[in-house]
Amino acid sequence: MTVAHPPPARQPVLRFAPSPNGLLHLGHALSALENERMAAALGGRLLLRIEDIDQTRCRPEHEVAMIADLAWLGLAFETPYRRQSEHLADHRALLARLAAMGLVYPAFESRGELKAVAAAAAAATGQPVATDPDGAPLYLGRGRDLPADAAAARIAAGEPHALRLDMGAALARLDQPLAWTEVDAAGVPLRGVTAHPQRWGDVVLARKDLGTSYHLAVVADDALQGVTHVVRGADLFEATAVHRLLQELLGLPAPLYRHHALVLGADGKKLSKSDQAEGFRALRQAGVGAAEVRARLGF
Repeated sequence: MTVAHPPPARQPVLRFAPSPNGLLHLGHALSALENERMAAALGGRLLLRIEDIDQTRCRPEHEVAMIADLAWLGLAFETPYRRQSEHLADHRALLARLAAMGLVYPAFESRGELKAVAAAAAAATGQPVATDPDGAPLYLGRGRDLPADAAAARIAAGEPHALRLDMGAALARLDQPLAWTEVDAAGVPLRGVTAHPQRWGDVVLARKDLGTSYHLAVVADDALQGVTHVVRGADLFEATAVHRLLQELLGLPAPLYRHHALVLGADGKKLSKSDQAEGFRALRQAGVGAAEVRARLGF
């Protein structure tokens, strides 16, 4: 199994990359502190990236609050911060490269229509349809088989659509198995992990209203910022397979990865931005200090 590593001469670069679509909670604090600890251990740089491509949910006031909360926690990031929404052209450039390879196609089904297709397929076979690692049904639409001129006409008419990766065609371009390296809290390699991007099916690379997607944007920005170590929650472990595939297709460097354990709520589920009892603001208002939050998270 071949695992790609960043060139050893590069200074380590880490990034904490939250989305300003709500207030931060203890799960974000853990991830930020994990990045800080590894950057210190490696003598590396620590960046803050604002992942605000979803302009319908992200709010400037949340960004202001997020930066203030991180400063209260004692975290110091290099400036200026990178805002994804200011670099959509970078994402589109990579998307155009994938399209030139014949790996991208438009799909016009709505989420509701795709749910109906999945339900019909399950009813016809008596078996549940295959799902991706997040539990969503794999794409069963007809976009890949739509004639190019018909698709172009629908796009020209302004019809909503998503741009999907032809997973089968993408995998056929690889000449060796995909993998990545997991490291410990100090950045020391632990093991190689075989990547299975096919588990995600034909993933969305961009939507008409956004022009990009999380998968494409994060790969683009990590490469453009020279990120060498990606430290994030275990909930994104499986998504790394898609990111490694995109890196390989586009000739981008592969960072080392650490997927740390999550902070769980009282219900045993990972925290979300709706869990304000564990949010920075609620803790601060209750008189909890930054040192106490760090200690609670093991720092």
